[in-house]
Amino acid sequence: MKAMILAAGKGTRVRPLTYELPKPMIPILGKPVMAYLVEHLAKYGVTDIMVNVSYLHEKIEEYFGEGHQFGVQIGYSFEGYTNDDGEVVPEPLGSAGGIKKIQEFGGFFDETTLVLCGDAMIDLDLKSALHEHRRKGALATVITHEVPWEKVSSYGVVVSDEDGRISEFQEKPSRAAAKSNCASTGIYLFEPEVIDMIPSGRVFDIGSELFPLLASKGMAFYSQTRKFNWIDIGSVKDYWEVLQGVLMGEVTNMNVPGVQVADGLWVGLNTSIDWDDGTRIIGPVYIGSGSKVDAGATIIGPTWIGHGSHICAGAKVVRSVLFEYTRVLPDVTLDELIVFKDYSVDRIGEMKHISQYELGEWSNARDRRASRRRMETEANSIT
Repeated sequence: MKAMILAAGKGTRVRPLTYELPKPMIPILGKPVMAYLVEHLAKYGVTDIMVNVSYLHEKIEEYFGEGHQFGVQIGYSFEGYTNDDGEVVPEPLGSAGGIKKIQEFGGFFDETTLVLCGDAMIDLDLKSALHEHRRKGALATVITHEVPWEKVSSYGVVVSDEDGRISEFQEKPSRAAAKSNCASTGIYLFEPEVIDMIPSGRVFDIGSELFPLLASKGMAFYSQTRKFNWIDIGSVKDYWEVLQGVLMGEVTNMNVPGVQVADGLWVGLNTSIDWDDGTRIIGPVYIGSGSKVDAGATIIGPTWIGHGSHICAGAKVVRSVLFEYTRVLPDVTLDELIVFKDYSVDRIGEMKHISQYELGEWSNARDRRASRRRMETEANSIT
């Protein structure tokens, strides 16, 4: 079995995180979501992996390289073009169109292929899923997960018979129109014949175009509803809830990194915490390497503080996620926020720029004076 990871989207619903990161690179416990997928594939002996990339493609390629550190081989298919000014312009082909481009280029999909969205974490038993796919003689299989009826409009849902044969695929139907609450997890098993049906040279989507086509032709198109952990980061709200659950220990096989130095408190290397003047840390809390917590600060978990951050005296951080190099200014309270550089997002998804706060709540914790001295030294050495 081979694998295809879909990683070309912009991830607009996870802004501002995706202003500078492609969605598969969003970190969970300090590691990109896609890294968990690659490790899971390697665990099951799936070592030939293609990835379609487009928006901020270099971030993915630089991190994963050719996959040797994971014990796999990774290849990339860039979707876009270079304009007359030499600029690289991303131009995604859609989830199915990206697969077709790879197939036409080198015929990679010459056996059963597992297709995965690059923005979700799973612990699916791949061997068992493949066995059922082949036992039924399926040409295409969708792995599904039951979701609450009020959330069906966020997913593609399948309508199938008792044997799992799909008769209809609805892409993000309204609650009233939905005929099922079995949501597609973005995990598919395809035989080469399915990829042959994707039209060439145009944008084509799996959920809204390929699946309805398969269903309308009455092909051997099946669903599998399985019990497994499926952590989908569809929005900033999802991301906040995922990290809260992970820190609370609600997700199996996900352990907080660092060293546990107190009940509910984990820290990275060379972290400084001043416990004077009533400093309070109520776990679960992770404080990344090189971070500093001043006397009198309060941190209430579940909270994740990225490396190189600084929680100033009197500041209070409650159930929040702070990306690396965040300085929370004195006597400021951050409550249920994600802070990413100059932006914050609350748990319902409302985004603000730092300029929208009256006093400024945080800043970049990098030592700008040291950076300025370093640049001056480099300039002097050049002249």
